[in-house]
Amino acid sequence: MIASALAALVTTAATVSGTVALFTGPVTLVLPVATSHQRATGLSLEATGHFTSLETTIPVLPSGPAASLAWAGLLNQVAVLAILALSFLLAYRLQGRILFTAKSAHLVGAAGIVLAVAGMSGQVLDGVGRSRLAEIVGANPRGPGESQVFPAEFDTGPLMLGIALLLVAAVFEYGRRLQKDTEGLV
Repeated sequence: MIASALAALVTTAATVSGTVALFTGPVTLVLPVATSHQRATGLSLEATGHFTSLETTIPVLPSGPAASLAWAGLLNQVAVLAILALSFLLAYRLQGRILFTAKSAHLVGAAGIVLAVAGMSGQVLDGVGRSRLAEIVGANPRGPGESQVFPAEFDTGPLMLGIALLLVAAVFEYGRRLQKDTEGLV
């Protein structure tokens, strides 16, 4: 329980610090690059290549992408807090020997939903913000008649973990029913 609380404090402080930095000063970000525009030159052995990302330092972020990246960071922190809060509450309930209750099943299910929604939404907002910044700084220029390029990477981990937590919630509910059925037998 103590480790969960400390981790929540540390990660929240880091998220707040990162969010403030997006609006106040120079920010170094890795931006996605559309592969059709950035070819690597000077390679040996007749190799060809292209850049897929660009590390850039921007003195002041434009407000739109900065807000998108800030919301992405905050949503990712919400997903982290959901897991840490679940760990804390389950440890507390386990200590009190009241683990298989309807409330425990609801806590696990709610954490799964929050994790899946916040984790995936945060990734989408991060991808939008970084893609927009890549376009603004000229890493992804669009020519006449070209469609919008959206180079971004998505991790399905939060979605899969959220689904797994929903299944664990069903197991908790099943355990609660078994515990209720066997209470009068002993």
